Amino acid sequence: MRKATGFSLIELMITLAIIGILAGVAIPAYTDYLTRAKIAEAVSALSDMRVKMERHFQDNRTYVGACAAGTQAPLPATKNFTYTCPELTATTYRIQATGEGFTFDLDQANVRRTTAVPDGWTAPATNCWVMGKGGGC
Repeated sequence: MRKATGFSLIELMITLAIIGILAGVAIPAYTDYLTRAKIAEAVSALSDMRVKMERHFQDNRTYVGACAAGTQAPLPATKNFTYTCPELTATTYRIQATGEGFTFDLDQANVRRTTAVPDGWTAPATNCWVMGKGGGC
């Protein structure tokens, strides 16, 4: 007579329960990690855009005309965010990055604001770009 080998139903159920618990913890953590990486993309592009805007102002003594293709300060093109210049005058500007449920602003005085966050995130209490789900900068 041969001895039966293999796994019992209880052993398989326990294994599936452990995998389910691990997935329930790991998937949300990984999703938050990806979101924070996308925020870094927007923050980097806005910081780079600030330098380009100041270079445009030094050469032209105005911000008017910036944010256009072919200038020293063209709007960046990234995968997860769209960039606009909703306010552009001779002496002031505001650059806005929108995407992934977030809206980040930057102006000529280097004031950084998070004006919109997705559900589950907390907007920061101060003027800064949010970097964490709890509203930290």
